[in-house]
Amino acid sequence: MKKLILGMAIVASAFVFGQKDANALNAKLQEANKAAMDAYNAKNYAAAAPKFIEVYDLLKSSGQDNKIYMYYAGLSHALANNSDQSIKIYTDLVNSGFTGVETTYTAKEKKSGQVVNLDKATWELMKKNSDYTDFKTEQSKSIESDLYETLSSLLLNAKKGNEALVVIEKGLVKFPNNAKLKEAQTTAYLQSGNTDKFISGLKEQLAKNPNDPTNWYNLGVMQAKNPATVNDALEAFKKAIELKPDFSDAYQNLVYTTIGDDAKVVGEINALRKDKPDEASKLIDARRERFGKALPFAEGWYKANPKSIDAVTALKEIYVVTKNIEKVKEMKAKEAELTAAGAK
Repeated sequence: MKKLILGMAIVASAFVFGQKDANALNAKLQEANKAAMDAYNAKNYAAAAPKFIEVYDLLKSSGQDNKIYMYYAGLSHALANNSDQSIKIYTDLVNSGFTGVETTYTAKEKKSGQVVNLDKATWELMKKNSDYTDFKTEQSKSIESDLYETLSSLLLNAKKGNEALVVIEKGLVKFPNNAKLKEAQTTAYLQSGNTDKFISGLKEQLAKNPNDPTNWYNLGVMQAKNPATVNDALEAFKKAIELKPDFSDAYQNLVYTTIGDDAKVVGEINALRKDKPDEASKLIDARRERFGKALPFAEGWYKANPKSIDAVTALKEIYVVTKNIEKVKEMKAKEAELTAAGAK
C-alpha cells in the first residue's frame, strides 16, 4: 500500500459557483480535508476514511471528479481493517480505469515570490496576468498497479479467491511482469481449489527465485498430498531448511512425510500378527527403517523449536520405535516439563 501524500491544495472554482458560494464550499472543503489529514496522521484511519469521502463529494459537487480522495478513503478503510468498504472502493476505482495520475498547476507571484497551486482553468487565465510568472505543470506517478495489488490482497485476506483471480488476471494484462500480482495469483489458485495451477505457479516463482524457502515449503506441502510426488515433497522440504535452517514447519513435514500413514501401518501389523507373523515382521522392520530416516529431521525440528510439545512427542515416539531407551526417558521428562509449563 502506498503512503498518502497529504496537504495538497483543494479549491472549488468560482467559475462553477458564484464567488460567495465558492467561498462557503471552500471553507467546508478545507475543514473536511484538515479533519481527514489529522485523523490519518493520528492513525485514526476509521475516522479518516469518511472524511476523505466527504472531500471527494464536495469536490464533485463543484464539478471536480477527483478520485484520488476515494483512493485515500479506500486505503484508510484498509488500514482500519474495514475490508468490505475498502474492497468496494478499490473495485470501483479499478473498474473506472483510475490511475491516480494528476497534473499539478503552479505559478509564482512576482510580488511575494510565493509559488501557488491553481486549478487548470485559473492557471490558464493567470498566464495573461503580468503579476505571475514561472507557470509550471507536474505530473504524478501512476498508482494503478498498487490498486490491483491492494485489491487482490484484500480479496485474498477475505478468502474470496475466485474474485481475486478475476482482478489479478485483469491486472496482469496491464502489468505482466508484476511480481506481487504473480505471487497473489498463486495464492488465489489455492484458495479457489485449483491445486494444479497453484503448484505450477509455485514452480514458476521458484524458477525466478530459487532461494525462497517459503515457496519450497508450500510446494512440498502440495506434493506431499499426492503419493506419486512424495519424494519430490521430501526434496522440497529439504531445500526449504537448507535455505532456512530454523524452519520448524519444514522439519515437521519432513518427519511426517517420511513416516507416512503410521496409523494405517500399525493397523496392518496388528491384523497380521496372529496368522501371518512373518509378514507382520517385515512391516515392523520397514516401519523401524522409516522412523530411523525421520530421526534426524525430528531432531532438527526439536532444535529449531525446543518448546514445541509436538516436536518433543514426535521425537519421543521415534526413539521408542528405534529402541533408544535413554532418549525416550529424556523426551518424556521434557514432555512433562512443557505440559506443566503450559498448564500454568
